[in-house]
Amino acid sequence: MTSLKDKVVVITGAARGMGRAYVQGFLAEGAKVVALDRSWEPTGLSGDEDDAFRRELQGRDDVLLATADISDAEQVQDACEQTQRKFGAVDVLINNAGLRQRDLFQGGGRTVTLDVSDADFERMYAVNVFGTLKVTRAFTKGMIEQRRGSVVSVITSGAIMGSNGGAYMALRPNSREQPYTSSKAALASMMFYIADELKEHNVAVNVVVPGHTRTTGFVEQNAARAAAGRPTGPMPLKPEHIVPLVLFLAQQEGQHGATGRAFDTVTWNLEHGLGGPEQWSAPNWNE
Repeated sequence: MTSLKDKVVVITGAARGMGRAYVQGFLAEGAKVVALDRSWEPTGLSGDEDDAFRRELQGRDDVLLATADISDAEQVQDACEQTQRKFGAVDVLINNAGLRQRDLFQGGGRTVTLDVSDADFERMYAVNVFGTLKVTRAFTKGMIEQRRGSVVSVITSGAIMGSNGGAYMALRPNSREQPYTSSKAALASMMFYIADELKEHNVAVNVVVPGHTRTTGFVEQNAARAAAGRPTGPMPLKPEHIVPLVLFLAQQEGQHGATGRAFDTVTWNLEHGLGGPEQWSAPNWNE
């Protein structure tokens, strides 16, 4: 593995939630961070905290704040050019930005697949699949040239299938989360193929499954589900629980480490002595 000190790390969806935790984690390791987000303006949900984080990053020489919608190729290319001018080639890309089920649908995000419009499927895929592909295309060019780098993409356990008696089955098809879960399944498959294609260039490509994690809008989502008499799931994990795994994967190279794999964060933390859900869970729903 390589040290992360002075490595250039691009993090999409960096303003809040897990993205913010990644930014803080990489800066603590001495990396230079390109914090890319669609909007660095307060959400209204936790505006003061969001604005304080933005102002903190603006005052640092080792951070570039970049505003871009990953589904817009011109904005992605502009962010890439800003990165090259400030830091040079990128060493690590964290594909964290994505459109979630609750971003499309109110009332907790539950849907019946056949009732979801084509437009909603297309909007979800435009961000989670094609947007992530745009970002990966743009930022891996330098990795290929320098023959070194790592890409980490975030999916969901709802995209996972397992074999049961010789037949493959979805992990939780009753979650009613289409088109979100199928977009993440497409993203995972795409990353496995890219991993094989970039291995000869010594670029690692991996996928992580965070688990039930509290991110922006989580409290509002669960309140809507509870009001509708739907289950809200187990106590959420803090966004920070995924940082150790992502830091580990950021240090991989295509020919000298892990690549082309999907990692379950909770299991990985347990296997590496970092504690289980009881250590990483939020003390209460609203924290």
